[in-house]
Amino acid sequence: MTVQDSSETEDRKDDHLQIVQNRDVETTGTGFEDIQLVHSALPELDYDAIDLSIDFLGHDLSAPIFIESMTGGHHNTTEINRALARAASKTGIAMGLGSQRAGLELDDERVLESYTIVRDVAPNAFIYGNLGAAQLREYDLEMVERAVEMIDADALAVHLNFLQEAAQPEGDVNARNCLAAIERVSEALSVPIIVKETGNGISGETARTLTAAGVDAIDVAGKGGTTWSGIEAYRAAAANAPRQKRIGTLFREWGIPTAASTIECVREHDCVIASGGVRTGLDVAKAIALGAHAGGLAKPFLKPATDGPDAVIERVEDLIAELRTAMFVTGSGSIDELQQVEYVLQGETRGYVEQRISR
Repeated sequence: MTVQDSSETEDRKDDHLQIVQNRDVETTGTGFEDIQLVHSALPELDYDAIDLSIDFLGHDLSAPIFIESMTGGHHNTTEINRALARAASKTGIAMGLGSQRAGLELDDERVLESYTIVRDVAPNAFIYGNLGAAQLREYDLEMVERAVEMIDADALAVHLNFLQEAAQPEGDVNARNCLAAIERVSEALSVPIIVKETGNGISGETARTLTAAGVDAIDVAGKGGTTWSGIEAYRAAAANAPRQKRIGTLFREWGIPTAASTIECVREHDCVIASGGVRTGLDVAKAIALGAHAGGLAKPFLKPATDGPDAVIERVEDLIAELRTAMFVTGSGSIDELQQVEYVLQGETRGYVEQRISR
């Protein structure tokens, strides 16, 4: 990697953070609006005794809520990651990091600290690292293990962000041989592999392929939340790259809605995280009723993280209260029971799913 490439990597991380915080990068249409959980008027439960804990990849979590991969790779993100990690530790939930490429490829202690801070402040939390599938193809196993060791990771997420790359002025649009790289690392890495999208969803066919490749979990990261092609459209406009700006804008709402992607993926893999436009504990409850193990959020934690760990903890506790209430009024005393609760599938999501199943 050249010095120029190194500088671009770090600057891009800062661009992303600033755009997410200050520009309109939200889409709609997760499909959760089409999921109606069946109300239980006689739940026969003690609200305070409802058990939200889960076993995730052999680790005990207090609640099925993930702080999704967001930040790292620029010194501006260090305090944000400190707040997120401390909140994850205090509340017993999982946290993912943003891409660790910069930490592996840049010789900069401040950049490295933006990642290592999470384990420093959260020694016992479930923390998972993050590399792009394209980087996985380029790195040998020793390099990938360095990403794990950097944060003493409990798992490694491999992100699929090829639409984002296509809209990025400096994007890497060679997607060949990434599946083989995922399979190679899944077989040999010291920790489990989570494969995740970045806002466009994962189809049943792709989930089936990933399952055969040996991945341990799938994070659908569907349409309906932050749009990374939209983020790149802002960057392309600033870089005077009109073609990429048009692509980013045109594909701003591209993808498989999160609810539909969750339904498809749970048919193919037994450990699915639902993310992408998840905004409430009720969304998490709906995702689990569809068969997911947990729900993940990213952008909703970003503003609280700039205010410090207490604000993040408050947000997590709000989500837990919302999820517990949804469990109470569906008669679900545990997450296993919530996975079995009755629901009604309506609207566009029903049409989407029925068409996909009928093919």
